[in-house]
Amino acid sequence: MAVFEKIQADNYEQIVFCQDQKTGLKAIIALHNTALGPATGGCRMWNYRNEEEALTDVLRLSKGMTYKNSISNLALGGGKSIIIGDASQKTPELLKRFGEFVETLKGRYITAKDVGIDSNDLKTIKSRTSHILGIAGEANSSGDPSPVTAWGVYNGMLACAESAFGSKSLKGLHVALQGLGAVNYGLLKYLAQEGARVSACDINPDSVEKAKKEFGITTVGPEEIYDTACDIFSPGALGAIINPQTIPRLKCKVVAGAANNQLATEKDGEELLKRGILYAPDFAINAGGVINIAHERDGYSREKAYAHVARIYDTIKNILEASKADHLPTNVVANRIAENRVREAERARH
Repeated sequence: MAVFEKIQADNYEQIVFCQDQKTGLKAIIALHNTALGPATGGCRMWNYRNEEEALTDVLRLSKGMTYKNSISNLALGGGKSIIIGDASQKTPELLKRFGEFVETLKGRYITAKDVGIDSNDLKTIKSRTSHILGIAGEANSSGDPSPVTAWGVYNGMLACAESAFGSKSLKGLHVALQGLGAVNYGLLKYLAQEGARVSACDINPDSVEKAKKEFGITTVGPEEIYDTACDIFSPGALGAIINPQTIPRLKCKVVAGAANNQLATEKDGEELLKRGILYAPDFAINAGGVINIAHERDGYSREKAYAHVARIYDTIKNILEASKADHLPTNVVANRIAENRVREAERARH
């Protein structure tokens, strides 16, 4: 692997490779940019096929956190960490050793939970480092990020509805939810309260049956969701699902959802614009979780955190208005806003 080629292309500040033979730890911590504040992003444990795939993932995720934290006006930079291995095989000793590596960065990186790492794991990691946020059940904790992420996506959807349909309301609109995980299940509650009509899919039949029973939704197969005629298509599962194969199948006016990295490439945002489909950039609309945990740094207040997350409506509205005025894809506009804030902070720092 030409590691320096990879990290120079997007100007990463620091990559830390961590290994410990005794515990079997193999981890990578990526600090993309700290101009706005300490690099902040969760720790993911995943059984990657190889080390190159692991490095590619942590680089992509850490850069994404720079953009997410920037566009959300947080005093946080972008970072991420991954532990290579099957999450079912993790041990307290391995997690503690990881925490020791985080501590060596002396606050330049703040970790949190992600796929494969839960709150109990975070408590174990915290026994070795204080640079950690989002531990559910602890004093000053913001708790489970899923409900507040859903709250942010809902507010972003309102901005999309106002732009596309002329009303800041989802009442009577047909929303197609891709995935019924924790975030989308929370979103479903807001959609039901507003009187939206919902079609949904999930690979877990139990999740589908639960949502059907509680909310009376229409269910479709995971592949059929792309062909569902709707007002809003809401990706809430895997990334890269907006691509040259799926875009021609979409029968919607808006794409707005909780999933990360929805566009397979930046060009796909341009294709959505050509087809008259309004796209809410994922890192802007799904930032509720990180906004929420950021409030732990000043003494957590749920009221203040939720009010801040509700401003995702304004963030999305500003992006959509700039996109329309400048005839640019929304992902390009959002990237520029995030990059400009980072650039200004870098100038001030130097």
